[in-house]
This record gives sequence, C-alpha cells and structure tokens, in this order.
Amino acid sequence: MSFPPLARVRQSVPQPRLDDVAGTVRRLILESKIRERVKPGGTIAVGVGSRGITVIPTIARATVDTLKELGFRPFIVAAMGSHGGATPEGQRQLLAEYQITPETMGVEVRTDMDTVVVGTSPIGLPIYFDKNAHGADGIVLLNRVKPHTDFHAAHESGILKMMVIGLGKRDGAEQIHKLGLRGMKEVLPAVGRHLIANMKFALGLAILENAEDVPAEIVPLEPDTIFDVEPNLLKRARELMARLPFDQIDVLVIGELGKNYSGAGIDPNVTGRLMIETQNDFERPVVTRMVVLDVSEESHGNIVGVGFADLTTERLVSKLEERSFRINVLTSCCLERARIPITLPSDREVFEAALQTCWRIDPSEARMVVIPNTLELSTLWVSPPLEEELRAHPHLTRETEYLPIPFLTDGTLNQESLFPESVRGRRAAGAAYGAH
Repeated sequence: MSFPPLARVRQSVPQPRLDDVAGTVRRLILESKIRERVKPGGTIAVGVGSRGITVIPTIARATVDTLKELGFRPFIVAAMGSHGGATPEGQRQLLAEYQITPETMGVEVRTDMDTVVVGTSPIGLPIYFDKNAHGADGIVLLNRVKPHTDFHAAHESGILKMMVIGLGKRDGAEQIHKLGLRGMKEVLPAVGRHLIANMKFALGLAILENAEDVPAEIVPLEPDTIFDVEPNLLKRARELMARLPFDQIDVLVIGELGKNYSGAGIDPNVTGRLMIETQNDFERPVVTRMVVLDVSEESHGNIVGVGFADLTTERLVSKLEERSFRINVLTSCCLERARIPITLPSDREVFEAALQTCWRIDPSEARMVVIPNTLELSTLWVSPPLEEELRAHPHLTRETEYLPIPFLTDGTLNQESLFPESVRGRRAAGAAYGAH
C-alpha cells in the first residue's frame, strides 16, 4: 500500500501560564485560613494522586515546606483510589515515578490501603475514608481540575473527587463507580458534602493546566468555598484544555495510551468517543477509524482505554498487566473501554488496515491525524487532505513539507522522531518526568 505523506503542524493557541509555581503555592497557603482549622503543631495529610501533573513534585514540596514553616507536621498520603493495582507497593511506586518520595519531599509518604467507615451515603452504602488521612489533624489536597472522561456535571475531576474517590481508596472508589453515571453525578457530590463537613479538610489547591500541560493557575479551595468555586474552575479548565482542531477525521493514530495522560487512558474529551454504556459519543470530533500503537511505561501494563480504538498492535497487548488492568476496569464499571480491538503484528500493518477500512477508496484521500497521546496536542502530523482546513485555522501552522511516514525496519512508527518534545520523546532521551 502507498501511505499518504504527513506534515508537522504546530497548534499554538495563546495560553496563560503560571511562572512562579512554588512561590504561588507558598503564598496561597499563607493567605488561607488553615491556621484556624488545624491546631498548632498538628499533623497534616497532604493528598497526592496518580495523575501526570507535570509540576506535581514542585507543588508538593512547596506545600510540605510551607506547612512546616507554619509549625505543622505534614506527611504525604496517596489519594488515588484503586490505582497502582490497589496495593500499597503499587501506589508507592506511582508516586515515586512523579518524584514523590520521602527523600525528595522530606516527609513520610504513606500508601496504606486501609480505610475506616465514616458515614452512610444517600443510598445506604458505607462511606469509606483513608485511615491515615482520618487520623490527621488536617487534610490538604493537591489536584488538577479538569473535565472528567466519563460524565459532565458540576463537579468532575478535581478536589472534591479526590476527597471522595482518591481518599476513599479501593473501597470508596468501588462504592461510587458501581452505580455508573448516577454514582458520579449524584452520589459523589453528596458523599463529598458529608466528608467536607465531617472530616478535617483544611485546604485544597486546585491546579488549572493550559493546553500545553503546564499550570495556568492555582486556586485555593476552602471548606466553605469548594462547592461554589470548583464548578466555575471546571468551566475554565474546559476552555483551556487541548483539543483536536478538526471536526472530522478518517484515521486518528494515537502513539500511546496511558494513565499518565488520562484516567481513561485515552481522553474522550479529545477524541469524541465516550464509550460509556447507554451514552452517546460527544458531538466532535467524528473519527471513522481510531488506532493506538503503544502504552506508556508509566502505566505499568494497565492498558485501560484500549477499547476506544478499532485497531492496535501486538506490542501494546503483550504489555498487559492483568491484575492492575482488571482491578481498574472493574472498579470503574466502564467495561466497553477495556475490550481488546483487532490486534496486528506491527504499526505499519495497523496503518494499512486503518486506511483500508476508513471508508475512502483511495488512501491518499484519507484525512489522517497522528498525535503522541491525548494530552500533548501542540504538535500534530496530518495528511494533505487537511491542508485547506489547517491554512484557514488561526492557530495552526504547517512547519514541514509532506514527508513519508517514518517506519523503522521492523514496521514500528518512529514516534520519537515525530514527537521529540512529548513524554515518550523525553523518556527516550533520558529526561526526568515533567521536564519541559
């Protein structure tokens, strides 16, 4: 088959950017009411999750140092629900990969999975809460606010969800997810209200990221403001998030899926495919054939999200770590996203099958877009049929001529040459996580 050539396109939407992250964190904590909520010298559980926030080591260390400065005794607690295979070791490893360790933070890091029952939800189920956080004199949570991958509501991914599901550990996550969309839209906010009112939540630092995956803003959430402020932050985050600039795509090639890119592995807010039982897909973009080539190292074989794709590689499926994958999928109750698609030996064969089945008679007519993952969308590679649209788009610039697709001799796509600035590219170059 003759493959269509691709050109590199830069998507450069003007983005706000927070320059002094550590200084901002310190200022927000000092200006907060935390000293009114936590006794002098008290212990504070600082919740950190498993999402790939690029500057989370800086934010976490600045939080810990400022709390120490105020005379408190902070420690880090894993607030990631059932991630990491729902084991203390798995969650400790995830945090370590984000440079959250006792050595880098200067405090203890607790990843125990033990919970205590702290109430009853509106539907009569027990409310579970992390035992370490429950025993602290105060709780500070660090999390990004962004659109959720499963549903739309006033509260999606953010501080409240971390309080309910992140600190609920596996027990709490299962209680919410087992009810499907009702659990996320109705029960989660109700449980959140109970926890905010009855646990020792002292402060949340909500991180808003721009389309380039760096902080645009950090906003403090006090117990008495979280329910009013977080929904507005969600609207702002939706405006800031990276998107594909085309409404219709014949073939969308995703280099890697991964939990470090999206809780769903592949973000449906980007691709338009929701893949939730009983629910329709999003209005845009409309993708005829979606393929994914690999899974990130940071996902440790959790290939959740592979079911979004129509085609994938044997390489990706061979990396499946069954336990963490099974636990994550069953806890989320979104089984459609876990189905293994048609699997082929090489990237080249995946490209060929996608072009053969994308409803275009001539492959040269295919509107093809190649991206590294669904988080990093500043650089795209596109085929010639998209030329007219990219020329008319105010924030797109074609940076190269149309070039042959760079397959290696074994048929693997040379993603590192296409996307040297991506997580995968930096990983191959030996750069630390989050270095930009």
